[in-house]
Amino acid sequence: MARNIQKDAIEMAAKNQRILESAFRLFAENTIEKIKLTEVAAAAEIGIASLYRYYPSKPELVLAVSTWAWTNFLSQNPLPLSDQMTGAEEFEVHLNAFLDLYRNHKDLLRFDQFFNVYIQSEDITADQMQGYLEIVHKLEEPFAATCRKGQEDGTIKTDLSEKRMFSVTLHLMLATVTRYAVGLAYNEETGAEADLELLKEMLMSRFTK
Repeated sequence: MARNIQKDAIEMAAKNQRILESAFRLFAENTIEKIKLTEVAAAAEIGIASLYRYYPSKPELVLAVSTWAWTNFLSQNPLPLSDQMTGAEEFEVHLNAFLDLYRNHKDLLRFDQFFNVYIQSEDITADQMQGYLEIVHKLEEPFAATCRKGQEDGTIKTDLSEKRMFSVTLHLMLATVTRYAVGLAYNEETGAEADLELLKEMLMSRFTK
């Protein structure tokens, strides 16, 4: 009997989706090091042999989950930029996106923290990291366009290159919202929201007119 190639492809994609969703949930809740591939397979309701056919090693699965999770987030949460905005207004939109991450996507921030720790302990090559790094580049492109727009309309002030300004903003905001999301930082007096808003205001003051 001839195989239905289209049906097989759909079933394989659905199974891969279950693997990625299950792995993401387990990794975000428990740290990546603690989770065994047998646990991922059980959560995805497949056998361990099937899991290995998709991802022969744990690092390959972890990298695939990271790329999948960030790609999903970016596609479902496009930046509400507009031609009618000034560069400074667009810059605020970029900053607000980090606050939204903290408010509504703490699981992604927890996973990213555990991901960064995990890849430091594994022998992962630059080629293997390519998919993840491409996501960073996708974030950089609209940010650079905002910088150029702000310098042209006079609402952004900086002596930094677009790449340097992006790096500073990304690392400051992402590191801070992540620390609050995983419980590594907490301000009992004002709370996380007030601190994050203050950081946003400091960056706005530093880079906008």
